[in-house]
Amino acid sequence: MEGTLADPLDELAGLYGIDTAYHDVECRLHRASEQALLAVLRAMGAPVNGPLDAAAAIRERRMALWERPLAPVCVSWDGYPPSLQVRLPASSDGGSLHGSLVLENGEQRTLNWRIADLTVVASDEIEGTRYLAKQLPLPAPLPLGYHRLILDSSPAAGGPVESLVLAAPRKGYLPCEGSEARMWGAFLPLYSLYTRRSWGAGDFSDLEAMSEWIAGLGGKVVATLPLLAAFLDEPFEPSPYAPASRLFWNEMYLDATRAPELANCPQAQALLASPGFQTEIETLRKSPHVDYRRQMALKRQVLEALARCCYSGASGRLADLHRFLREHPQMEDYAGFRAACEEQHAPWPAWPSPLREGVLREGDYDDEAKRYHAYVQWLAHEQLQAISLKAREKGTKLYFDLALGAHPDSYDVWRERDSFALGVSAGAPPDPFFSEGQDWGFPPLHPERIREQGYRYYIACLRHQMKYAGVLRIDHVMGFHRLFWVPRGLKATDGVYVRYRPEEFYAILTLESSRNKVMMVGEDLGTVPAEVRPAMAEHGLHRTYVVQFALSADHAHAIAPISEDMAAAVDTHDLPSFAAFWQGQDIQERVAMGLLGEVAAAKEREGREAVKRALIEFLQRRPPAIGPPDDIQGVLGGLLSFLGASSAHIVLVNLEDLWLETGRQNMPGTHGDKYLNWRRKARYPFETFSQMLPVVDILRRVNFQRKRDSA
Repeated sequence: MEGTLADPLDELAGLYGIDTAYHDVECRLHRASEQALLAVLRAMGAPVNGPLDAAAAIRERRMALWERPLAPVCVSWDGYPPSLQVRLPASSDGGSLHGSLVLENGEQRTLNWRIADLTVVASDEIEGTRYLAKQLPLPAPLPLGYHRLILDSSPAAGGPVESLVLAAPRKGYLPCEGSEARMWGAFLPLYSLYTRRSWGAGDFSDLEAMSEWIAGLGGKVVATLPLLAAFLDEPFEPSPYAPASRLFWNEMYLDATRAPELANCPQAQALLASPGFQTEIETLRKSPHVDYRRQMALKRQVLEALARCCYSGASGRLADLHRFLREHPQMEDYAGFRAACEEQHAPWPAWPSPLREGVLREGDYDDEAKRYHAYVQWLAHEQLQAISLKAREKGTKLYFDLALGAHPDSYDVWRERDSFALGVSAGAPPDPFFSEGQDWGFPPLHPERIREQGYRYYIACLRHQMKYAGVLRIDHVMGFHRLFWVPRGLKATDGVYVRYRPEEFYAILTLESSRNKVMMVGEDLGTVPAEVRPAMAEHGLHRTYVVQFALSADHAHAIAPISEDMAAAVDTHDLPSFAAFWQGQDIQERVAMGLLGEVAAAKEREGREAVKRALIEFLQRRPPAIGPPDDIQGVLGGLLSFLGASSAHIVLVNLEDLWLETGRQNMPGTHGDKYLNWRRKARYPFETFSQMLPVVDILRRVNFQRKRDSA
């Protein structure tokens, strides 16, 4: 780290919402380097090449802020007028303002203000011109929705200016009565879940089977990892948290045999019945890991045949497909993008101009490939809609996961380029688990440009998930408040925090949650600023409670208390399974990765044993009785019974824990084939584990605790 930075650079960073220092999880102060600050400022659009440019950039930034009469977005909670300011030259104080409020339903309200009557809340002088910020009152109450405030003219702007008014409920959807008051459910990644009929990885029909099984046991929630579009050829990225788009689905999860076109598609029928195809399916089924490339190549053969049959009119559904595409015009754009990726055999940053700049024309891609991508998205919507409706009929909610970002080569970054800050990656600062910090590799949202666009892209991402979800997990909810940016070419330890406008994110989230009746869970693990959890509580987001982070060697406080605003689980997809944790396997993994020395590892093992003793003593004081520490199944059962009896709104059971799996789905901070992240199948097919007595017995105990204590 460098020494004290020049004041102008600090001031400029502040004007752009960039923190020049932060405290880590152990309360140690980290100071941003000059190199990192300059790189992040440039990514934000500041005109700086070096620290000497800061003074001029400050003047330019201050002038730009004062010359914008209205902020691009403002928030109205529960119908009350927003705290909205108008910025004007002081010389305009004798004039008036005229405008209109255009409600989401099209209704228009005419507005007029005498500038002299408005209350001054701030002032500044820049290069001889004095500016005033004045409170601008709006009529109340405001109906919930997305409204537009338009000033016909402004002394500063010289023409019409506009602000998006987010009129939102302070809290999102929160069912609190009857069977939804204290829910439980199960978690398993869909690629890991499989049945004897699936093709080597789970599909939407398998998700439906799991949903029906959990509902039959009394569960109300079925959770999985993001199901978003993925690059499964070239480029190749199986991580559900680096999707090819957050606006479309992953066609690998389609059940091709469920497509209505199959009944009238001899080519697809013949392909499915061929010995070579069946042999390939059996090979994929026998593998303990998901071979994404091979599976997607196999499934695509059938889906392409089905798409051709649909477009030929053989199935009689072509008019329905065209209607769907007219209602979702961006889907054809996405289909063209994916077809162009295949035509170019390269990610979009390597495409020739004008393709690289977002202009696609006929001839830039294969038409049949484009039709394929449009068809499979339509099919995905149909299958998810059917599963979601059936789940709701049985009182079960699909628990989906909104990934924080998108792959740098994704459709989203290509088409919505202005929404992202390029030249930097989102990540996380160093912590006890990752001493070198984390660089997640995808570009963060640009805090200013997304506001100027009225958060269009973010709203679309939410709506895409909420069509079918009953619960939505917000990955890294701290990103509403601030996000750690890592400049390209620097280490994650050199990252810098950039601040966003949390009130606006929460307003959109609560509005969409209420309209779609979707519960919200915020992933608030890791380095969490003090303001995050109070904001989550204020707006009705459930906190994430994870047992592995809640344990203590203090026998009087062996496990942290659980409150009703929590979604509780023993572990997550990024953590060791319960059996691996109990046996200390995760400690040895960190030694093997070079994250822990032997001395530190010995200390961790000693601490782990103390934690285990405290937990055993805690559980032995509560029914049902548990056995000795080496009875891992008994300890897990007692722990899940405790969670079931807790006041947590949602209790999620990782199904793999129930058969004492020791493998993990993801080892954060690792890449390549060595760790096979996101590829490990469940040890047993659905038909087997759904009948296993230890599995069913524990789930019934959790259900009993949830029902008994909510009666």
